[in-house]
Amino acid sequence: MSAGPDPGQESATVQAAREGVTGSFPRSEATYAALAGLFMVTLVLTNVIASKLFEVSVPEALQGVTGGATLTLTAGLVTYPITFLLTDTVAEIWGQRRATFMVYTGFFMSFVMMAVLWIAVALPPSAAWTYPSFSSTEASQVAYEATFSAPGVLVMASMTAYLVAQLIDVRLYHFWWRLTGGKHLWLRNNGSTWISQLVDTIIVNSIFLRFGLDLEWGVIGSIIVASYFAKLLIAALDTPLIYASRAALERWLGIPHDPARRSAPLE
Repeated sequence: MSAGPDPGQESATVQAAREGVTGSFPRSEATYAALAGLFMVTLVLTNVIASKLFEVSVPEALQGVTGGATLTLTAGLVTYPITFLLTDTVAEIWGQRRATFMVYTGFFMSFVMMAVLWIAVALPPSAAWTYPSFSSTEASQVAYEATFSAPGVLVMASMTAYLVAQLIDVRLYHFWWRLTGGKHLWLRNNGSTWISQLVDTIIVNSIFLRFGLDLEWGVIGSIIVASYFAKLLIAALDTPLIYASRAALERWLGIPHDPARRSAPLE
């Protein structure tokens, strides 16, 4: 059995990662800022594109789970799972406090985005503003409002689900980390994401579909099951990405690889 990294060597290497310079910033801080920026952009884009619904075909063997031959999903599924990958990546390298700070900052930035969109939608349109696909300024304005305006109930449901689920994800990630003694990255990644995504799916669909669209609970339940099933598949696909992210950041920041470390190296 090979011995783990020498504590003195790891301490010196981690210190070098903290003090290494990228441009005029310490490399570790610049990298964290870049990942946090990517997290904010991804989260904001999720809020913008989530109003579009799309359909995917369901294999016959799974139609009993999804309730039909097609599954209607929100376009937010394209980007939202990336936010969980990013929080897990930051938690793995920088620790729980940095990941939690990123989640709270994203929550605030989402409100900034909504305020800016509200102002942009409310601005009076110019007569010179007409999209080629529309016949008038009024039609262009209607299309603009339909794209960038979201019902209040949807906004409340989305932001409540985001904050609760992301905070649960960060805490569960470290719970599994402590429980396994630092081993099994796949378990803390999936164990945190699967549970937090379930919470997210239940909250956003229960609030919006029941109080926004007044659907029956039976219908809401089937939508929750189908949506969560899709999220489980996406979450499973990001397992190789968390391993790749950790390996790339360890190389970039000069952190010795230790598959059984008990805490984040830059915490």
